[in-house]
Amino acid sequence: MKAILAPAITIMLLTFLCFPGYAQGREANWDQFRGPNGDGKSLAKNLPVEFGETQNVRWKTAIHGRGFSSPVVWDDQIWLTTAPLDGSELYALAIDLESGEIVHDIKVFDVAEPDNRFDRNSHATPTPVVEEGRVYVHFGRNGTACLDTKTGTKLWENRNFRPDECGMRPASSPIIDGDSLFVAFDNCYEQYVVALDKRTGETLWKKDREIEFEPEGPNNDENERNKAYSTGKVIEHEGRQQLISPAASATISYDPKTGEELWRVSHGAHSAGCRPLFEHGLVYIVKGLYEPGLLAIRPTGSGDVTDTHIAWSTDNRPPEISSPLIVDDLLFMVGDGMATCLEATSGREVWRERLGGNYWASPLYAAGKVYFSSKQGKVVVISASREFQLLAENNFDGGFNASPAVAGNALILRSLTHLYCISKQ
Repeated sequence: MKAILAPAITIMLLTFLCFPGYAQGREANWDQFRGPNGDGKSLAKNLPVEFGETQNVRWKTAIHGRGFSSPVVWDDQIWLTTAPLDGSELYALAIDLESGEIVHDIKVFDVAEPDNRFDRNSHATPTPVVEEGRVYVHFGRNGTACLDTKTGTKLWENRNFRPDECGMRPASSPIIDGDSLFVAFDNCYEQYVVALDKRTGETLWKKDREIEFEPEGPNNDENERNKAYSTGKVIEHEGRQQLISPAASATISYDPKTGEELWRVSHGAHSAGCRPLFEHGLVYIVKGLYEPGLLAIRPTGSGDVTDTHIAWSTDNRPPEISSPLIVDDLLFMVGDGMATCLEATSGREVWRERLGGNYWASPLYAAGKVYFSSKQGKVVVISASREFQLLAENNFDGGFNASPAVAGNALILRSLTHLYCISKQ
């Protein structure tokens, strides 16, 4: 009996040592924008703190084209999207986690008339969502598709939703709940949320936003204020499931099964890009550009709850694009190069410190530390505590617009030109 058990125990031990994510349950798969729970928090215990262009780099792989989508991980594959600068073709890439080799380079769509007015955004900004055997990629009005992760075969596509665009390009990422895939279309001229059957790509429901927008944007474009880029979040509170979906000027809660509107908060601002958080029985949202603000909302009402269900709000340097992060009773965020820590239940400021640089990537938490990745190529690591403590400043050749992912005890970072696997050597 001992002769039989010993090899089995050895194999199990090697599996845990070589693939530490397996010991952490679902953490082994960073399956969507901002990770398994969509909140930027990882269970990893041994991520490196000090690293850089040549330090603790397990591998580095050049990514063709230009894309701001964040990497997602399932087992031994990393998925992301990219496109040439002119947006005429849209690609999905799979990279081997162990070696960094590109194992799939799939042209998902051709685009006859790309949106090329607004160069600050890429043609491949929405982050994929991945599960066993399937990855779902979304390119806004240019289409949504499901690919087989083993073969790269396209299983289905849906290109039925082509709202008129003002050239800003998409950024809202798809999310999955049960058999539904949710995508938001908040363009200049049309704004709605769609649920697709993830098995077939068929439309389950489509719900128009029906928001009264202010007459013109800061650039005197009467439709600019209608645009938004945020990714939704499905929550359950007091036995009620809700799809929380920020838009320009308002955030709306929907019934995920039917698309029925449950409640909304009107808050102004446009180009909302931050993903909501749900902690302490509150939904946390960032309003958007030019009218910055962070709101904590009690998700218990019905109808317009603007005057009744906002627990607290602040305009204390909230982010415009980078999503906030909540660790226990503390909320961390970065805007205009300034990192701020608030009490999550009250909004009271705990500390504020200048990091420098500009931040589009959302922060990551792991093992008592917060990682901030800047557009200038600096990754700042601080202590997730009530006192500001700078632990490391790590520098790379390229800047970061994509948010980091975690695979076991490795950081997966996408710069403007490369994908990095960072782990202690």
